[in-house]
Amino acid sequence: MKYFFLSLVLLSSSFSYGNDQTYIAVGNAKTKKTVIALNSMVGGDATLKKALDSALKIAKNDLLFMDLFQIQDPAAFLDKSVGVLPGTFKMADWSGIGTDFVLKGFLNSNGKGKLQLEAYLYNVSTGAPALTKRYISSLGDTRSLGHSIANDIVNTITGLPGIFQTKITMVCDKARKKELYVMDFDGSNVKRITHHRSSITTPAWSPDGKKIAYSLIAKNKRNVKNWNLYEFNFATSSIKLLSDRKGTNNGAHYHPDGEQIALSMSFLGNSEIFIFDPKSKNVTRLTDSFAVDVDPNWSPDGKSLSFISGRSGAPMVYRMDSDGGNVKRLTFAGKYNATPSWSPQNNKIAFAGWIDGIFDIFIMNVDGTNIERLTKSQGNNEDPSFSPDGNFIVFSSNRAGQKNIYAMNVDGTFVKRLTYGLGDCVSPRWSNPPR
Repeated sequence: MKYFFLSLVLLSSSFSYGNDQTYIAVGNAKTKKTVIALNSMVGGDATLKKALDSALKIAKNDLLFMDLFQIQDPAAFLDKSVGVLPGTFKMADWSGIGTDFVLKGFLNSNGKGKLQLEAYLYNVSTGAPALTKRYISSLGDTRSLGHSIANDIVNTITGLPGIFQTKITMVCDKARKKELYVMDFDGSNVKRITHHRSSITTPAWSPDGKKIAYSLIAKNKRNVKNWNLYEFNFATSSIKLLSDRKGTNNGAHYHPDGEQIALSMSFLGNSEIFIFDPKSKNVTRLTDSFAVDVDPNWSPDGKSLSFISGRSGAPMVYRMDSDGGNVKRLTFAGKYNATPSWSPQNNKIAFAGWIDGIFDIFIMNVDGTNIERLTKSQGNNEDPSFSPDGNFIVFSSNRAGQKNIYAMNVDGTFVKRLTYGLGDCVSPRWSNPPR
């Protein structure tokens, strides 16, 4: 049996560790830096070495995306051994250069086109493994192996789900019509998934990441152009009409259990918030206002919804219980607020607000307190959506001319552009990790 040795080292000086899960506080990425050293040692055949190097490159790029990590020059390593199991290397070689965690492992081939990695993530302060895991991957799918390694490193350190196998959907007009696109979390692997040759708005992922609901201008059963609600199914690549009630069927957002969809509908005249059951097609009305109510968004626990209402005279962010009761206004500033989005930790709401003649991204507590402006003097910034770990917000911005999709830390720092050459792109939504 041939082995190739992997040494992946995590160094940090900004947080403490114990036997329980530990967390890097969301929003503190600027002060919580972990230095990572990636080192592939000699061993194994050329095929295994190439596969491992490819996986480590993917893991490296993933971890750098987080802005929680830095890459260290391997020349700083004191450990020159090929030891992997406890007691086969000196933990002092790593603690001596400030290391907190060391990930080591055996990589071998089973001779059937599969590679197997036996990985050990050591807590240097205790000398005990914080994570032990076996990874199995095909030699041609080292991208998934790299993502899995990075996800487990992040989860072990932060206690939060890794985002490296998540996706982002958005609406782009590269084909001169607003169609639905999907890309990986970092903007790679872009795919167009609809060809309606019409206008799509407000996509929404199902909680399991297997479907996307969206609204489309199309003829309804009365042969009249309408904002209809559709659902794309990734398993079958099929599209199903969910609702073509008269008027708008827009702004869908799945309940956390995936069984219901909140959206705005105007078949009764005014645009109100309804709960829609995709199986029965029945709807339950939640709001009853003289003004327009739109952009519903479920809280992660499914107990509340945020939404936009003009009942105060200008569109502002409101919150209500899941049955429509206990309505509370959350924002009182600016001329126009839109598209509120709950953080996965259930402690923040992001939204777009019109101020100083442009739209910018804001974040606040779920009771409306402690509003912070995250973008400024960078064009119009709209459509915020949280990553499933709560560390990032994806949004659309025209700061470079066309509207493109960007991601930033939850504190507004480390902004990264994700889309290029797709025309105007809007309404980004981040998926959950695959189940």
